[in-house]
Amino acid sequence: MESAKYVSQKISKTRWRPVSYSSLQQPDIFATGSWDNEENKVSVWSIGNLGSSGLEDGFEGDPQLICEQKHDGDVLDLQFLDQERVVTVSSTGAVTIFRQAPNSQTMSICKHWARAHRYPSDNAPSTGVACNSPEIVTVGEDGRIIVFRADQEGVVRVIENADSSTLHAVTYLRTTEVLTVNSIGQLKLWDLRQQSNSPSQILSLSRDRVPLYCVDRHPNQQHIVATGGQDGMLCVWDVRQGNMPFSLMEAHSAEMWEVHFHPTNPDHLFTCSEDGSLLHWETSSPSEMPSFLQGGRNSNMTSRSAMAPAGGNQSIISAWLHGDSSKSRLETTHMLPSQTLSVNSLDVLGQCLVCGTDGEAIFVNRQVPV
Repeated sequence: MESAKYVSQKISKTRWRPVSYSSLQQPDIFATGSWDNEENKVSVWSIGNLGSSGLEDGFEGDPQLICEQKHDGDVLDLQFLDQERVVTVSSTGAVTIFRQAPNSQTMSICKHWARAHRYPSDNAPSTGVACNSPEIVTVGEDGRIIVFRADQEGVVRVIENADSSTLHAVTYLRTTEVLTVNSIGQLKLWDLRQQSNSPSQILSLSRDRVPLYCVDRHPNQQHIVATGGQDGMLCVWDVRQGNMPFSLMEAHSAEMWEVHFHPTNPDHLFTCSEDGSLLHWETSSPSEMPSFLQGGRNSNMTSRSAMAPAGGNQSIISAWLHGDSSKSRLETTHMLPSQTLSVNSLDVLGQCLVCGTDGEAIFVNRQVPV
C-alpha cells in the first residue's frame, strides 16, 4: 500500500519515530523537515488510525499532520533522539531539539544552540547529526565536529579542525566512535574517548576525490559501511581492511543523497537520489547456503529479524562484501513511480518506508518486501 501526500513544501528529511524493539508493531509516526521554502518547518505525521476504526472507512493510511513548528533556515538533517524528541541541524549553523509530547498535538523547542557551526564572520551550515541519547554529534561546512548532551546547556566537546573540507554526514560506528564523510571523498573514524583532534583512521576513494554525501553502518556488522555521493555510486567499505572501498556499484545517474541499511534485515539496503529515484537493493547469497541463512523473500520476517544470531547473519555479511562478484547476486528494484525531481531523503523501519522530494511530496509504502 503506497500513498503520496502533497505538502506544498520541499521536503529535505524524513525519519520514522523509533518503535520499541520489544513490540512487533510497525512504525506509525514520522517527522519531516523542509528546505528552500519561504518558511521552513519541522512536522510530525501519523499514518496510524487516529481513531480506533479500521482501514475500511477509507482512511488508507494517508499521512495526517499531527503538529508542526517553524524552523529557522533549511532543515539539513533530522534525527529522533528518543520517542519524544527530534534533533535538527540548520543551514544557519544552529542545532535544535524539538519535543512532541506523546498524544499531544503541539511541538516545542526544548534546546537550541544558535550558530554552533560558524565561520569567523558568518554562519556555517550544519550538515549532519547523529544521536545516541543523550549524546548528539553534529558536523558542518566549517569542518567542525561538535558533541552535545541533551541534558546539558553547553557544548561538551568541539573537534575544531576535524576537516579542512566540508563534512557532509556523520553516523555512530560504536557508542564511542563516529564516522564522517567529506567533500573530497574521505571517510574518517573518530574515537570520542581520545582527546586527540585527529581521526583514528582515514579511508578514501582513490579516484577523483568525489564528494561523499551520506553514510550508514551495517546494523549488526559495525565494520561494514555504505556511502554515496556526487557520482551516484554506491560504495561498500570494510573499515577493518585497507583504506579503499570494498566494492563500488553503479546506482544513480546523479547525486546520491541518502543510503540506509534496513535496521533489522540488513541484506536489504535503500538509496535515493537527485535523479528522482529510490532504489531497494537486495543481496542474495550463493544457492548452496542453507535456505534459512539465505533469507529469501518467502521466508517469514520474524524468523529473519528476531531470530538472527546476535553477531549477525554470516551470509549477509559475505553478500555485501562480495559486491558485484559472481559469488552473490544483487537485485535492485525501483520503489517509486518515475519522476524528475530529487528524492532527498528516505527512512525504512519494519515494513514501512517513507521518503520526501523536491516535488513537495511525501511517499509512504507500508509493504516493503523485506
